[in-house]
Amino acid sequence: MEYFCYHRDRSGSLALRDELLEAHWSYMDGYAKEMIARGPTLAADGTPTGSVHILDLPTTTAARAFAFDEPGYQAGVYRDVSLRRWRNALGRTMWEFPGGPEDGNRYLVLGLGAGPAVDLEVPSDRGELIAYGPLLSDDGTAWLGTAALLRAPDAEAARAVLTPEGYAEIEVHRWQFGGRS
Repeated sequence: MEYFCYHRDRSGSLALRDELLEAHWSYMDGYAKEMIARGPTLAADGTPTGSVHILDLPTTTAARAFAFDEPGYQAGVYRDVSLRRWRNALGRTMWEFPGGPEDGNRYLVLGLGAGPAVDLEVPSDRGELIAYGPLLSDDGTAWLGTAALLRAPDAEAARAVLTPEGYAEIEVHRWQFGGRS
């Protein structure tokens, strides 16, 4: 089962985040085989604002352990965690993205559902998508929104990957490929 996990940084936690970076990476190294995508969200000045991880794990219990045993979470770096079942509509990892890890602007687009499911099919212009899929209830039966990682010229172009009227809210965050260099 695939899961989308987004740890959002607590205000004023950058020094603690930096102090725990090696512990965070070591923890993530233990999930290398399960990882579909990973990386930080960023403020306009490049300061980290959160951490996205998309993984394939055997159970919801394993996903919760992943999210809440993470060293930054345990130390208080994050203000909240969003953990949802997810479906890998592209069927690949971020490392298989043909655009590579560095060229262009990257974004996390997170649409929180409002009503009937939308955007279940991969957009026809899928070339700039790094990861894409629906957010689902714990049992995988109810659509709760959509999460996408993509390359786009700007935040507005990134937002356009989702159908605006299908969501209560759409968030767009700068994002970059994560992990060790």
